[in-house]
Amino acid sequence: MGLFDSILGQVTDNPTVKNMAEKLGIDPEEAAKAVAALGEAHQEDGDTLEGAAAKTGMSTDMLNQIKEQIGGEGSLGKFASMLDRDGDGNPLDDIADMAKGLFGKK
Repeated sequence: MGLFDSILGQVTDNPTVKNMAEKLGIDPEEAAKAVAALGEAHQEDGDTLEGAAAKTGMSTDMLNQIKEQIGGEGSLGKFASMLDRDGDGNPLDDIADMAKGLFGKK
């Protein structure tokens, strides 16, 4: 499971994301994908908006509006850090541990 899928799983049914989607006039599922893509792109090298645009096909203008609605650039790190349980800056090892736990291999 990648970072994008992990964040997406946590925000898809979030009422705040649904309200934001309604406010911006976009589909809630697309809003959730945009939030997940922004969170993932924030962790990568390069421009966050351009990275998220490449993942979602959404315009950087819309992604910028979404970014501002969720609290700006600083909040994007929070989405990725939700998954970084040990605080080492790499949520992927924590995701792997979660997956191991699902299969009783911890």
